[in-house]
Amino acid sequence: MSPSTYLSPTETLIHEPPKKLPLSRKLVLLSMLSVTRFLDSFNNSALFSAIPALEGSMGITESESVWIISAFQLTFASSLLISGRISDIYNPKKAFIGGVSALGLLSVAAGFVNDKIPIIILRALIGIGSAMTVPSAFALLVNVFPEPLHQARALGIFGGCASVGSVLGFLIGALFVQWASFHWVFWFVGLIAIPVALVSLFVIPPEISKSTDDPDAGIAKWRRLDLIGVSILTIAIILFIFALTSGSADGWATAQVLVPLIVSVLMTAGFFYWETVIPPDRAAIPPRTWFYNNFAVLFGLALLPFFWWNVVFNTFTILWQNIFHWSVISTAIHMLPIGVMAFAASFTGSLSRVISPKWLILTGLSLLVAATTLLAFGGGHPGQYWPFVFPAFVLGSTGAMLTFTHTNIAIFQAAPASMAGTVGAILNGALQFGSAIGLAAAGSIETSVEATHGSREKYNGRAAACWFLLGIVLLEIISVSCLYQRKTDHLPQPNFNAPDNTAVQQSKEQIDEIKDINHSARKMKGETRNSPA
Repeated sequence: MSPSTYLSPTETLIHEPPKKLPLSRKLVLLSMLSVTRFLDSFNNSALFSAIPALEGSMGITESESVWIISAFQLTFASSLLISGRISDIYNPKKAFIGGVSALGLLSVAAGFVNDKIPIIILRALIGIGSAMTVPSAFALLVNVFPEPLHQARALGIFGGCASVGSVLGFLIGALFVQWASFHWVFWFVGLIAIPVALVSLFVIPPEISKSTDDPDAGIAKWRRLDLIGVSILTIAIILFIFALTSGSADGWATAQVLVPLIVSVLMTAGFFYWETVIPPDRAAIPPRTWFYNNFAVLFGLALLPFFWWNVVFNTFTILWQNIFHWSVISTAIHMLPIGVMAFAASFTGSLSRVISPKWLILTGLSLLVAATTLLAFGGGHPGQYWPFVFPAFVLGSTGAMLTFTHTNIAIFQAAPASMAGTVGAILNGALQFGSAIGLAAAGSIETSVEATHGSREKYNGRAAACWFLLGIVLLEIISVSCLYQRKTDHLPQPNFNAPDNTAVQQSKEQIDEIKDINHSARKMKGETRNSPA
């Protein structure tokens, strides 16, 4: 096989080496992408502080207020895959700028709304805008930072802003509600997102969006979106999240919950069957994707970080405000260790070039074991914050961020660069599923235990949820220990256009061919040295 048949390991969306950008421009671009990632998480957590004010202002019941949060989550998760396909096939620059512009403008509009139906509709539309920014941002990062070391650092910082947005969102939302009004939660997003969109117009290089495809190939590109498959999975995701949200609020043994849950499972199975029927180049998630290096185990890992953060966040927010009667601001301040440690751990991305991601991920999971055990044993009294909860937040958030950061880096190294948008959608879909499943499962366990072993004022139900969380972390440790293959850590990224050979085989062939070339060169050099000339 000739060396020319292989594409570069840093293959980009434009199928040619990207032009060298000045470091200053790269850093500004990274800042714009990271700020947008911050806003995506902020959008979800900031409204927790504003829910009581929204209920009083708009006459919303407690069960209806759930949908102000869930409307965003539902459309965000269900729109990720189509966003990823658009970013990979068409134009990540336009997808990103369009998404962040919609995020800003819709947020400004939401700030002027004082009725429950329009606010829920606008929250759903904001979720679609946010979903357009995430896969496109991943695609831009992978192409602007093709060098493995720089890419690892950029992905780490980008991911860290998501966790910081979750914690600071709650604190900033509390400050707005306390000293201004809930309207500023929306206006804050708009005042940041709109300038980010304007700056991105000039900072994102136009070469990123070029395509070497035939200009008349619009129909072929349209077909590659896999609209049938994407529609099936989108409906399945909407039904699944709707069932989980309704089950948490209204109980699980109802047709309103069971019917959409069963239909969503059947439609998901139908989606994966459909992907095996159509040509791989038209599939939204080609079946070969799951056989890239460690891809399946990394997908399983991606379910955990937001699972842990959101269960802990939700459990202690309700405990501190409703049982301990702490103020919203006091609650947010006590949550700060989660955000601080997560942001600090996001700078460990470059370690993956020195230490195998497997060991870094296992280190993070071990920290999660220690943290979750502490939370299971203590936290039911205000005096247990410093001896139990604070060290658990420090250890657990560090561990969750280590797991998240190096899962991020490893999964993008495992898949072709030309699939960066789709991989980003899969990764963030896993994060959202983990969060939704975790909150529903932990909430059900907590409610069941409280019904038989004490009232809601006691810590028994919350401790049981922590033990359940510990079991999930231990399962992840077993799966990584047994299934993660270290031998592929630093091999080049696979080529999506290669035949059905696995990425490992392709990378080995590349390395063997390079060795043969080097051996031949040394042999020729020796012959030249020994010749009479």
